Amino acid sequence: MSIYSSDCQSIVNTGNLSSSELTIFATTPQSLDWPAEFYLNRLIDVSRWSERAGCTGTLIYTDNSIVDPWLVAQQVILHTSSLVPLVAVQPVYMHPYAVAKMITSLAFLHGRRVFLNMVAGGFKNDLLALNDQTPHDRRYDRLIEYTKIIRLLLESQVPVSFAGEFYRIEKLQLKPALPPELMPEILMSGSSAAGTAAAEATGATAIRYPEPPENCQPLNGDGPASAGVRVGIIARDTADEAWRVAYERFPQDRRGQIAHDLAMRVSDSSWHQRLSELGSDRSSQKGVYWLGPFENSKSNCPYLVGDYQEVAEQIRCYIAYGYRTFILDIPPSEEELQHVGRVFHDARKLESAKNL
Repeated sequence: MSIYSSDCQSIVNTGNLSSSELTIFATTPQSLDWPAEFYLNRLIDVSRWSERAGCTGTLIYTDNSIVDPWLVAQQVILHTSSLVPLVAVQPVYMHPYAVAKMITSLAFLHGRRVFLNMVAGGFKNDLLALNDQTPHDRRYDRLIEYTKIIRLLLESQVPVSFAGEFYRIEKLQLKPALPPELMPEILMSGSSAAGTAAAEATGATAIRYPEPPENCQPLNGDGPASAGVRVGIIARDTADEAWRVAYERFPQDRRGQIAHDLAMRVSDSSWHQRLSELGSDRSSQKGVYWLGPFENSKSNCPYLVGDYQEVAEQIRCYIAYGYRTFILDIPPSEEELQHVGRVFHDARKLESAKNL
């Protein structure tokens, strides 16, 4: 039996990413990649492309080197009709009350939802610059409390109290209250054991940087309620054409490779380390799964490269294993989102055919 209903086995537009059974996000450009005079227009363009392509929302990064994600989120809201900002939230930057206040303020002013992408720390040097020396797994313990407080404030119509190891609030009430229909969905980095446990404890969707499908295992009922993957896609009619585009977009970059190696020496991120190991293991192989952009410091996620059918088959495997949320890399053009849309269209068809 198919995992999809009969009305969802195909979509009219093969280039459209909208889907009732999957949640697909694009990613917003980073301010560090654009001069100030061009960044806002690029942000607006990418947001509109993503909405027209049928994406549910767009991921907005946060770290010490880029503009504030909440200000970016407001620009996304102002220049689209329904695209949901998926705002990366880092506990060191804001008290959980400030996060809840931002969510309800945007809802009050614009009548729009935001989603939250909870991150435990980000880059280690960013944390050290802020004098946060909390170990990796303890940062997830902190993130659990942080996320629970945000949920309590958003869901309650009365003052709430919370006493934990990292945070304490006493009879705190959120005003204006958030309309229930604008409650955010919450995603969380879930590539490490600590991240997976934190996602399960908070009811968040665990987002992973996936290994090749042949290395993955089907999700089971013991982990988080839902899970997704962060992956880039380059697909064309032929594999040769797809790889030509891939190498043009992400050429070998010695400076980037050095930056990657330096980052590896100081990173305590389990997914960062695991992708680096995979890159070494697969250095002599050429398949659909590609870590070139990651190894040249051009992207933080693996890529799938090939013709439409072979990339669709890889996506189908992730879907079959239970992943229902996909976060794509920053789209370089509106046309590229149409190519990605065709991949997801074909992947749905393949999965439906296998389950008939």
